Amino acid sequence: MTNRWESAVDRQIREAQERGEWDGLSGLGKPLPGAGGEYDEDWWVRDWVRREEVTGVLPATLTLRRELEDLPATVDRLRTEAQVRAAVAALNERIARNRRGHLGGPPVLLRDLDADAVVAGWRERR
Repeated sequence: MTNRWESAVDRQIREAQERGEWDGLSGLGKPLPGAGGEYDEDWWVRDWVRREEVTGVLPATLTLRRELEDLPATVDRLRTEAQVRAAVAALNERIARNRRGHLGGPPVLLRDLDADAVVAGWRERR
């Protein structure tokens, strides 16, 4: 007979299995959703949007993240370098407010934008 130490969690799992509490679960024998796919750092956001059936307004932090993703298309509509730099400055201010916790929504970690790099990209695409 082997003396086997069992943690409290392992004991609770074993006892639940013995009572049959996990028999007939809807996902039994099925793979986890998304298993084997590529890692998406925003998986929890997409899951939250799907689960809560969010269809319109995003929290401010997620709106900010989307604006960063759309920045090249946004600045491409601007006519002058000064306008591009002003747009970057405004976005950097909102990023700073996000870091201080002044925007609503789930936390997102964002770096300040390099205005010179954004302007260089804007010039290349023109």
